[in-house]
Amino acid sequence: MDASTGRRPGVLTAAQVSELLAREFSQVFHTKSDNVIEDAWHGGCRIRRKFNEKSLRPGGTISGPTMMGLTDFAMYVAVLASIGPVPLAVTTNLNINFLRKPTQRDLIAEARLLKLGKRLAVGEVEIYCDGADEMVAHATSTYSIPPPEQRGG
Repeated sequence: MDASTGRRPGVLTAAQVSELLAREFSQVFHTKSDNVIEDAWHGGCRIRRKFNEKSLRPGGTISGPTMMGLTDFAMYVAVLASIGPVPLAVTTNLNINFLRKPTQRDLIAEARLLKLGKRLAVGEVEIYCDGADEMVAHATSTYSIPPPEQRGG
């Protein structure tokens, strides 16, 4: 347990999750991707989605699909940090509430696993604009974890 944060170290660190994703999922996660894993621990993570004008929708707001992708990525990282290299874990449910219009700046996602079982992980993700106190979106998600003989990695 880290005395300063109260967080338990993950099975994989942020750097180790980054290495795994660069190797197993390079079409989405690579050195030029907009998602940056800032921290990962057992039961959660913090992800930065760098602002990109291509993520804007009409009206100048960051698009819903951008925030849904960030949510899914954050949950995947939280699961991997907590259970280790299991790239075949998949999303089975994602529900998102858009709370306010995000400003044109980086998005910060904080994922927290609410339940981590042998076959399912349930969590929530809070999304903020960098430097702002008010949440712009809140999501819940469930991941299916394959049995040991099907895990890959």
